[in-house]
Amino acid sequence: MNEYQDETEQEKQDEQPKTPKHGFRRFLLFFLILAAVLGVVVVAAYRDGTGFDALRRFFSYGSVEKAGGSTEFTYDASPSNRYAVFGNCMAVLSDTSLEVLNDKGEKVWSTSVNMNAPALAVGGDCAVAYDVGGTELYVVDGSGKRLALTADEEEPFIAATMNAKGWLAVTSGKKNYKGCVSVYDDQMNLAFAFNSSQRFVTDAWVTDDCKGLAAVTLGQEDSVFVSNIVLYDLSQTDPVGNYSVKDGLVLAIGELSSRLTTVSDTCLTFAGTDGGDSASYDYSGEYLREYSLDGDGYAALLLDRYQSGSVGRLVTVGTDGKELASLDVNTEILSISAAGRYLAVLYADKLVIYNPQLQEYATLSGTDYAKAALMRTDGSALMISSDRASLYLP
Repeated sequence: MNEYQDETEQEKQDEQPKTPKHGFRRFLLFFLILAAVLGVVVVAAYRDGTGFDALRRFFSYGSVEKAGGSTEFTYDASPSNRYAVFGNCMAVLSDTSLEVLNDKGEKVWSTSVNMNAPALAVGGDCAVAYDVGGTELYVVDGSGKRLALTADEEEPFIAATMNAKGWLAVTSGKKNYKGCVSVYDDQMNLAFAFNSSQRFVTDAWVTDDCKGLAAVTLGQEDSVFVSNIVLYDLSQTDPVGNYSVKDGLVLAIGELSSRLTTVSDTCLTFAGTDGGDSASYDYSGEYLREYSLDGDGYAALLLDRYQSGSVGRLVTVGTDGKELASLDVNTEILSISAAGRYLAVLYADKLVIYNPQLQEYATLSGTDYAKAALMRTDGSALMISSDRASLYLP
């Protein structure tokens, strides 16, 4: 009897499912492959920093996808549309509406506007939308409106900029003056203001340390218009310094690696926030077609050899005024957009993402539908068409 029971129990044990012998080996193999991939990423990250961005994109978006994947932003088509990205969100401004779309492409806020010359600027996780020469101005973030300003018709908005920490500088006309600048902190409280009685004010920038202001003024020397950068300490209303941008009219002002950066029709100019240690990059007779000041320590320029046509150079310039790289181009470029360590260049038939040395990082073909590309700091880019924007992940 005992012998029979022993045989029956042995048969039951034999019939029970056994744990796969190779389960641990498969887990070990997966772990080794993951370690190898992470090792490659770390090596790439150590070399140029792009490996960390690739890992960041992987965890944010999952597997690599081409433009037209799951993340898509849709909006009303308009020839006046202006576009901006801040964080993972997007703002679309036209002459009749302003929309904010979140990281899933959903509309989170919108309003009707009436603008003749709509303009957008980005700073930190916000964007400012305004009418150049008009009376409407809005500051928005990923949740919607943060600030709305309305100007008198006699004192219209001229320009607006936002620094990396979200401080806003608004330049506008002022009755009985040649312009004024109002500064709002990151909570959208008025923090500083001044009126200019000596020179016309065309633009302004709050330094990234949020302690100073650089105002672009326009005057004359020997019957020639000259741009002058007037510096202010936000704790006092009197200027603390200034420097001139010779042989050119300033089109834009920003900051790269703690150096004030101005773009004019003839040159780039760099200076310390106190106006000292200035340097410049001259276009040497070439014509400025496009520019971007959102690179990590560099500016990007598209220069044409002739006033019309598409023969010229793509150039990156460091804050010492020296050329980092130059690439001859003889085909049409629709847009350029720098962000962090990446530069997106949209050609007529493809998108190429370069590093600051203008070495190719990624390429996307078949982009005939796109009219612009917006680079993001994580290495992804938004491909802009008339009524939608698609995310491209290298």
